[in-house]
Amino acid sequence: MEKLRIVILAAGRSKRMHNEELPKVLIKLHDRPIISYLLEAVQRSKLDKRPVVVVGWQAGLVIQTLGNQNDYIVQNELLGTGHAVLQTKNFLQNKAENIMVLYGDHPYLKPESIKKLAQIHIDQGHTLSLMTLRVSNFKGQYRFFDNFGRIIRGEAGKIKEIVEKNDASPEQLKIKEVNPAYYCFKGEWLWENLEKIKNNNIQGEYYLTDLVKMAIDQGYRIDSIDIDPKEAIGINTPEHLELARKQEIGPDPY
Repeated sequence: MEKLRIVILAAGRSKRMHNEELPKVLIKLHDRPIISYLLEAVQRSKLDKRPVVVVGWQAGLVIQTLGNQNDYIVQNELLGTGHAVLQTKNFLQNKAENIMVLYGDHPYLKPESIKKLAQIHIDQGHTLSLMTLRVSNFKGQYRFFDNFGRIIRGEAGKIKEIVEKNDASPEQLKIKEVNPAYYCFKGEWLWENLEKIKNNNIQGEYYLTDLVKMAIDQGYRIDSIDIDPKEAIGINTPEHLELARKQEIGPDPY
């Protein structure tokens, strides 16, 4: 059994990108598919030679474009991030002790951050570890992060809660440490708890972020590493893509 496998979520459509022809991860950024930057970062991290890419809409096109250097799992119904990771259970359950989850539309994540998260997670034997980022304000290029969940810390700086923006109090909304939702899980715990996620939200989807509350409620310590804010910028709208092309949200990740 391997120490760690990496799952990359790449099943989404391009509705908010106003592009109905291509899956979002195949839209070009500097003449390369968006997802190619993250795949390169994973390869540079040397943690997983064949990351598992979860594909959905136009799955065949994504697989054809990316080639056979990855493993692929198809998410036939797009029911959220938790549901997407659950589709990999049968493939990964007996293959990896730990599972890291990343996103194919986030081109700026650095291999060093991927390695650092894996190291702290494995060395400390944590059930769940995550990346967080801090900003001085939610203006300009950082306005995108205002919609991220706030990291609530308690004694000794331990994470005790993550509060989504819509649920946050005015005081909590002032918190400048937020959750980009890059996670590393102990595999056995992940597979046991994924199926407990509920979809009682407006979208009717199963959200991976719900696992953080589960782990905290079960008494596990949640550890974290800090990353540069630009590493968490996702390409979700034409505005994001245009800013990325102009390099207003950071230079080429390498």
